Amino acid sequence: MKKELMKKVRMFTDPFRVTNGKKFRLRDYDPADTLHLGSEDKPRAKEGLQIGVQALAELQDVLYAQDKWAVLLIFQAMDAAGKDGAIKHVMSGVNPQGCQVYSFKAPTSDDLDHDYLWRCMKCLPERGRIGIFNRSYYEETLVCQVHPELLQKQKLPPELITKHIWQQRYEDINAFERYLSRNGVIVRKFFLHVSEEEQKKRFLERIDNKQKNWKLSSADAKERAYWKDYMKAYEETIRHTGTKESPWYVVPADNKWFTRLVVAAAVIEALDSLNLHYPKVSAQQKAELAAVKKALTADD
Repeated sequence: MKKELMKKVRMFTDPFRVTNGKKFRLRDYDPADTLHLGSEDKPRAKEGLQIGVQALAELQDVLYAQDKWAVLLIFQAMDAAGKDGAIKHVMSGVNPQGCQVYSFKAPTSDDLDHDYLWRCMKCLPERGRIGIFNRSYYEETLVCQVHPELLQKQKLPPELITKHIWQQRYEDINAFERYLSRNGVIVRKFFLHVSEEEQKKRFLERIDNKQKNWKLSSADAKERAYWKDYMKAYEETIRHTGTKESPWYVVPADNKWFTRLVVAAAVIEALDSLNLHYPKVSAQQKAELAAVKKALTADD
């Protein structure tokens, strides 16, 4: 990519990337942060997003053609933080053939008959493609940590459910993501960090707008009572699983236009790091193409 564009990309990624979480504190990240941009900059930010979408489309085309790397994007957030919108807008220019999206809800009985990584492992992206997980195996260190009674439904042997289980899961996830990176699957993880006040506002909008009623359930509202518990679980999860190979991006989510700009920048940066290029054509292939061209133009 052009150096000028990548310089701008890094402006929107460096402040929010977590690669060594030992000193990570969630309170150091403001959900309403927009860096140097104000509301008057929204039109310019939207133009920047469109430039990013086009750049992402070009990179994805080369990724697909080269067929060597795969990209896994993981989105985690509290309800109404804007995961669906971010995915929709940032990936709007990508060829559908090169993108796979999976949304993970509560585990099924079949899922519970396997280890907790199983249902996500079978949905990993193929080489040349971008895979998107809307929620993921990280629910196992988030919702399960807030509601430990869910562990009882996982059919785990009782002696394995100890006070060390969360640390063990962090270690297992780190090992799994390290394995992926060593096999050509790069992982980028996004926590869309919305404030409790902004979530309340968006919940009320969903109630008042009939076309959005379906997006909100009473269960979503009840989870607000566990807000502090969730923030602690996110902090611990990011602190223990933010690595150089598979970084977290703690993306401010109170302003959707800024959220999408940061996510687009992070995906572009990830793809650009792969040194992608179209497959080289051998001398024999060039000769074959020349022969085909000659045959096609013989009647002209």
